[in-house]
Amino acid sequence: MHRHTPHLVLAVAAGLALVGCQPADTGAPVVRSTEVMAVHTPPPDYPLDLSCNDIGGKVTMKVVVGPEGRPTEIVVLSGSGAEALDRAARDGVQAWEFKPATRNGAPVPQTIQVPMNFTPTPDSELCQAREQRAPNEL
Repeated sequence: MHRHTPHLVLAVAAGLALVGCQPADTGAPVVRSTEVMAVHTPPPDYPLDLSCNDIGGKVTMKVVVGPEGRPTEIVVLSGSGAEALDRAARDGVQAWEFKPATRNGAPVPQTIQVPMNFTPTPDSELCQAREQRAPNEL
């Protein structure tokens, strides 16, 4: 004959009672939350002097996207080592447009992390044309 301990029987009974429980239907539609989504993210202006002089790097920023879908705060978390690149990254992201995050159907601010790489192109046509100009034309 099997004997059950009272604790086990109560735990199983409580678990079975909860299985059938469902929240009351309020009739209100369920609105899913959404995350921020990039809509228009043109590349930043890469300072030609830096690109032609083989200066690049990675800038990582914390960006708060407001309920209007525009950046409301931009903080450089790790810079490239070149202030001009860090500034170009901030200025570029400031012009970006997003579809804002939503909670219960309403737009809300959301913080995202944005890495931006600047890869120099010293062999580009722009750099070559720049080098061919006379010094007094610069």
